[in-house]
Amino acid sequence: MFQVAAILDGKRMVLGTCYYPEHWPELMWKDDLRRMLDTGIEVIRIAEFAWNLTEPEEGVFTYDFFDRFLDLCDETGMKVIFGTPTATPPAWLTEKYPEVLNVDIDGKTYRHGARRHYNYNAPVYRALTERIVTKLAAHYASRKCIIGWQIDNELNCETAEFHSEADSAAFRLFLRDKYHTLDALNKAWGTVFWNQTYTSWEQLHVPRKTVSYSTNPHEVLDYIRFVSFSARSFCKLQCDIIRKYLKPGDFITTNGMFGHLDNHQMTKESLDFYTYDSYPNFAYCLDMYKDADALKDRRWSRNLMEVRSICPIFGIMEQQSGANGWNTRMEAPTPRPGQLTLWTLQSVAHGADFISYFRWRTATMGTEIYWHGILDYSGRENRRIAEVRDVHEKMKKLAPVAGKKYQAKVALLKDYDNEWDAELDRWHNRVSWQSESSLFAAAQHSHTPLDVVYLDHATAEQLSAYSLLFAPHLSLMTPERAAQLTAYVENGGTLVLGCRTAYKDVTGQCVMDKLPGLLQDLTGADVPEYSFIAPDAGRVTVQWGEDAFEASVFTDLVEPLEGSVREAVYTSDYYAGSGALVSRKVGKGTVYYYGSAFNEDSARLFLRKLGTANPCGDALVLPETCELAVRGDQEKRYAFVLNYLKTPAQITVRRPMKDLLSGETLSGECTLPGYGAVVLEI
Repeated sequence: MFQVAAILDGKRMVLGTCYYPEHWPELMWKDDLRRMLDTGIEVIRIAEFAWNLTEPEEGVFTYDFFDRFLDLCDETGMKVIFGTPTATPPAWLTEKYPEVLNVDIDGKTYRHGARRHYNYNAPVYRALTERIVTKLAAHYASRKCIIGWQIDNELNCETAEFHSEADSAAFRLFLRDKYHTLDALNKAWGTVFWNQTYTSWEQLHVPRKTVSYSTNPHEVLDYIRFVSFSARSFCKLQCDIIRKYLKPGDFITTNGMFGHLDNHQMTKESLDFYTYDSYPNFAYCLDMYKDADALKDRRWSRNLMEVRSICPIFGIMEQQSGANGWNTRMEAPTPRPGQLTLWTLQSVAHGADFISYFRWRTATMGTEIYWHGILDYSGRENRRIAEVRDVHEKMKKLAPVAGKKYQAKVALLKDYDNEWDAELDRWHNRVSWQSESSLFAAAQHSHTPLDVVYLDHATAEQLSAYSLLFAPHLSLMTPERAAQLTAYVENGGTLVLGCRTAYKDVTGQCVMDKLPGLLQDLTGADVPEYSFIAPDAGRVTVQWGEDAFEASVFTDLVEPLEGSVREAVYTSDYYAGSGALVSRKVGKGTVYYYGSAFNEDSARLFLRKLGTANPCGDALVLPETCELAVRGDQEKRYAFVLNYLKTPAQITVRRPMKDLLSGETLSGECTLPGYGAVVLEI
């Protein structure tokens, strides 16, 4: 962290919105700013798609447009986050320098006319980026109204794959720096398979179209690492420039959370804090999420968990305020009365102290004409702006929560290498998706606050804060990661591992050790056989003491070595009688190796048997349709109870507690209205 931002000062909650003065007649600006302030909005984000307004022709710079607008911001007292405009290079640039355009794996160029059609590695684009960012920061950073800067917009959104010639050239440099010699690269990539051996660096390219869509998985894993490196480098290029011009107290951030990007490392390298773009209404998109999902918009809490792992106290740069929709896709309905407030409180419950709604006015032209903001096309008073005013009053009442961190004693362990490997490996992906979604659902329905922790960015102190860690399928394992896990258990932690653990090295190659590879000493487990559950196997069941449940997706037949205990066995198909769960005491703690993927039933059973489920059960009795989230410190804790249904929910408050939102003291049976919430001081 570089700066403590005014909008994340730990003293209050702050509301903002996204505003595009270039979309509206100048005579509307002042009235819009005053109206925002009257609504409770005190920060706006601007300029992230407006390169032409400063550089209408190459090397020709004009500052009049934003000077006039920022003069009004100074006059009215509106604070501004200024976005660098590199997500949408101007037409003069892409016409003169077509090498800056991104290319898909088939070699087809992404043309001008949308956004994020550039690549990070074209030298001319980096040079022009450096120049425009320098000009903007040098001219505007000293303005009184500007309090911070946003880098680009949603890095790696639209696509997280880059296949231009500039990317291949940069990939070669990345690989030279990593491997130094072609012999080392060929060994890491296993190029002896299918005669892929490289004898010159010039033979190396970013992945290209191959027959039957087959790939070298070790090459692609390095390619994803390269994409992350490229995006981080592009972000840092801009941050390093802006920091030369920052006023004391001003900040740098960026927004979104997209694939093929180590957001943890990017934040450490370049940002003061991280912001996310939260659109729970995607759960109702007619063309995106057609499969039934009982959690619906509540599933956005899983995304917020990820954000919180990057930055415990964070901002929302784009919070849902209206219906979704481009003219081409993403049709979703207008939030029902109360949902705008609910989704705002969902973000706050998970650690957001700054909420900026997307957007103030709904665009009347362009691709996003159906992506509604607080105001509709006419700008007339409506239900949503009234709800934002009410949210502002609620935010004032939630000031005691500001700066307090989300509290959980259970965490899901991940790392970027395994995330990326699961993306390109169907075997890994199938078990990983099953377990992560099930653990999240089990925690939600059992009211067990859950964190995400990235092992590749975690300290021993951070791990020790959790009594229980689930590491479902860390298939890629390194000696360093194994040492981290061992130290956690030895110091008193409980670690639960799932099938397909530690069978690959850091290159993605399968190890020849007895499984679970580098973790066999820690687990005291042996996996002599394994298989996907066959389609004709029916239900594969497991018996753990008095509890029976179903295995999912995969089965490791796992047997205890000396000093370990067989806790559970399979009870059906040819697995019957074989070990399904092994435990071992290590130092002050315990490690469990479970030979399958988690479904919600098995995840809930682990939470219950290991004594971590529903930690606030002595204070609150909640239906499964409500989410529980807790923010607090050593002195005070605040329980957010969120009802995601349009119908009322009955909750029981087992001892008198003050609700920050209503100011009332609640006790006994209480009714939470549809889309309602309470924030209880516990």
